[in-house]
Amino acid sequence: MTDLRWIDAALTSARPQAVAALLRYFRDLDTAEEAFQEASLRALKTWPVKGPPRDPAAWLIFVGRNTALDDKRRRSKEQALPPEDVLSDDDDVEASLADQLDAEHYRDDILRLLFICCHPELPSTQQIALALRIVSGLTVKEIARAFLVSEAAMEQRITRAKRAIGSAEVPFETPGAEARSDRLTAVAAMIYLLFNEGYSASGGTAHMRTSLCEEAIRLARLLMRLFPSEPEVMGLMALLLLQHARAPARLDRDSEIVLLEDQDRSRWNRKLIDEALVLVEKALRHRAPGPYQVQAAIAAVHSRARRAAETDWQEIDTLYGILEQLQPSPVITLNRAVAVSKLRGPAAALAMIEPLAEKLQGYFHFFGAKGAWLNELGRIDEARVAFDQAIALAHTPAQAAHIRQHLDRLLKSS
Repeated sequence: MTDLRWIDAALTSARPQAVAALLRYFRDLDTAEEAFQEASLRALKTWPVKGPPRDPAAWLIFVGRNTALDDKRRRSKEQALPPEDVLSDDDDVEASLADQLDAEHYRDDILRLLFICCHPELPSTQQIALALRIVSGLTVKEIARAFLVSEAAMEQRITRAKRAIGSAEVPFETPGAEARSDRLTAVAAMIYLLFNEGYSASGGTAHMRTSLCEEAIRLARLLMRLFPSEPEVMGLMALLLLQHARAPARLDRDSEIVLLEDQDRSRWNRKLIDEALVLVEKALRHRAPGPYQVQAAIAAVHSRARRAAETDWQEIDTLYGILEQLQPSPVITLNRAVAVSKLRGPAAALAMIEPLAEKLQGYFHFFGAKGAWLNELGRIDEARVAFDQAIALAHTPAQAAHIRQHLDRLLKSS
């Protein structure tokens, strides 16, 4: 590649492993973050010349560790860091030194870091926001969008969380079994939001964000090892697999969005779907329904339909009704309205989402769905206004292009 997007993708993918290992070594959140940032800057200078190292995460751990140690040495007037041509050599030395640094498989430190961020002394919203920022490296803007709050409010939330962890002298150790259980809900929520960020590809191309989806799935598998009989963890795992199984069909050759009903279902990953369906059935046998199980059950209904016309929308509407009771949310009601539109028509769906307008005034999908239903009813001028609002709120070129297609059709028909 002639540009540097591959470096951004590599840094995004390696960040969780690198920050987790650096935090365990230095036992200080700010030091670990600063060490990773310094290593990333060195990567931007070195990798375009020498090419990517065999193991980017190990390289970043090694360089970040030495950079932070050098900073401490300068303050204590001790030996300086080795020359950069030695520091940035891309042979196997980084991997071996990373192994020595961690004394175990450093990739599994990510789950440790998640449980640290989800400390019970923090409010749940701060726990998840901090984990998304520290573990996955999402921007404040991306996290704010996931929580449907302003960037300023999210910045304050993350700052307060970091300050609270520092003042409370939270130990950077793997919590015991009881503490892990207490923090499970927050950790699961963070994994889910991490997957959603990768799934929406809001920070770049779908290719660049695939690593976030895969990392979220890997973390969910680690979580299942800790809680093998927890139905909500099974539900989370199944939900991620079912969503990820559709990835090959979600965008066309021009990277434009393909709606679920228009996707080539032969391109869905049936292996992931089959694994997920087993988990859904296993989880539901516990008869302790939770939000992830219900969402997985909804995704399972879609996955079982070989053609869009075979989708059991009545079952989906029923499941969304259960989900609204378990986890009331305007976004969930908006999603249920899609099922209602299939069962009772666009007018019923519009009536259902009308009370959501104020809460979802900054939500792209609200105006996209509203515009589509208005268009179905022949209310062209109102549909055009809704689509214009959707474009203004689009987070990716694919989202904007998809809405422009609707506008183009309106212009041709008017």
